[in-house]
Amino acid sequence: MSTFLLTEDPIDPAAFTLALRRDEAGGYCSFEGWVRNHSDGQAVLGLDYQAYLPLAETEALAVLSEAETCFDILAASCIHRIGSLAIGDMAVWIGVSAPHRDAAFTACRFVIDEIKRRVPIWKRERYASGHSEWIACHEIMDGS
Repeated sequence: MSTFLLTEDPIDPAAFTLALRRDEAGGYCSFEGWVRNHSDGQAVLGLDYQAYLPLAETEALAVLSEAETCFDILAASCIHRIGSLAIGDMAVWIGVSAPHRDAAFTACRFVIDEIKRRVPIWKRERYASGHSEWIACHEIMDGS
């Protein structure tokens, strides 16, 4: 069973990781996205995330369900922060368990890409220059 959570609280994936542990799992993969101190040559002070909660939860659960259907995985979970985040804070965590490691890796990548592309969560970067900018989070980024 997959789970999705939007939270203003710091992410502690321990309980979610434990829930993904299964005797039939031979592989586990996780992804952590952290707030970094730079973007496109600008110094970043922090981020603000906003989400359209009813659709975000529905669409994120659809992504996780698709991952279960398309890949040979046992379960997947995602936690995403909303609100104001500081440099170094974990903004998103994804965990996937599977009978084999390749399915866990592939599904984990699929989940983060689809969450970024489909789920209505918006990111605003706050820069040292004093201005801020909403970032196009609906597009899959090039991995930067």
